[in-house]
Amino acid sequence: MESLKEVYKIGRGPSSSHTMGPSAAAGDVKRKYPDATAYRAVLYGSLAHTGKGHLTDVAVREALSPLACEIVFDRDRRDLPHPNYLGTTGYCSVGGGNIREAGAPDTPPRNVYPFESFSELMRYAGERGITLDKIVYEFDEADIGAYLIRVWRTMQETIRRGLATGGVLPGPLKVERKARTLLGAAGEEEGADTLEHRLVCAYAYAASEENAAGGTVVTAPTCGSSGVLPATLYYLRAKWGYGEKEIADALAVAGLVGATVKQNASVSGAEAGCQAEIGTATAMAAAAVCRLWNAPANVIEYAAEIALEHQLGLTCDPVGGYVQIPCIERNAVAALRAISSAELARVLAGTRKISFDTVVATMYATGKDISERYRETSEGGLAALFKC
Repeated sequence: MESLKEVYKIGRGPSSSHTMGPSAAAGDVKRKYPDATAYRAVLYGSLAHTGKGHLTDVAVREALSPLACEIVFDRDRRDLPHPNYLGTTGYCSVGGGNIREAGAPDTPPRNVYPFESFSELMRYAGERGITLDKIVYEFDEADIGAYLIRVWRTMQETIRRGLATGGVLPGPLKVERKARTLLGAAGEEEGADTLEHRLVCAYAYAASEENAAGGTVVTAPTCGSSGVLPATLYYLRAKWGYGEKEIADALAVAGLVGATVKQNASVSGAEAGCQAEIGTATAMAAAAVCRLWNAPANVIEYAAEIALEHQLGLTCDPVGGYVQIPCIERNAVAALRAISSAELARVLAGTRKISFDTVVATMYATGKDISERYRETSEGGLAALFKC
């Protein structure tokens, strides 16, 4: 498994695979061809169908600046090495901001963990009598603790910016920012349950709206799902006063969940649907909640399993190719679901039948079976039936 720095990447929204990945690919091309006088980038697959709404062309041009770059959206080619394919030099944007050069020999990722599955992580922790987060500090890069605190501080800044900003998001949908409205509504509510729901949703909307506006976010595990984990942690920190080290430990455990999915499946909506993005984010957040509660590893695993299992089959159908409808609202619902999953697991962990690893494998198989119309092409679902 790779470093958690590959799960948590700090960068620009609105999409890790459509903005951060292509930007990285363009930067790589710029370094390889320093004597070029102009560029031509061809976008295929999901990048072609939803690249405009995801600001792919803007990200590529900015990365290649000051030289001119012609952008071509090729929506016809189907024989692609990956659903997110960037030519003509040939890069695949494989999710989470990562890229892979098409045609290059397969090189294994730089793994820092000697584990292949979550069950192996649990077994190791159980044999040594340690919590799961201790595995991160043992095997990951030496500065991972400081990096996780940086991640947490960035997440908080994203939410604060989102809560402080009103207006309309960019693009033809004219979607109003709603985080401030939800926060105001929370202040009017006396019921504890409703107050929790409105606050969690306000924080998720804040982060997701910042992402949709192209602001700085943390992939968790992607930009499109970057509101779930921050919102959950932000709410629980405010409610119970958790310190930075406790939050970092929770991020460490959540990161192991995300790394497991990346190792054995995918976090790319173009490859496996929104279940790969929001589903994984919900599982990560549920695991983080359990770690904050000092729950044992079996409860953490069960919470992650519940969270992902009940997102199976979730399609990726962004209206107009923009990470706005249904993406922002979906982050808020997922944050609430993460807390509910943790609550269920805390009570019912001893009765579970299905492992997290089994659900990860199921998610990936399901994603492969989903029509490409429902894998971030905006050709099906809400994107087909609702026109801006």
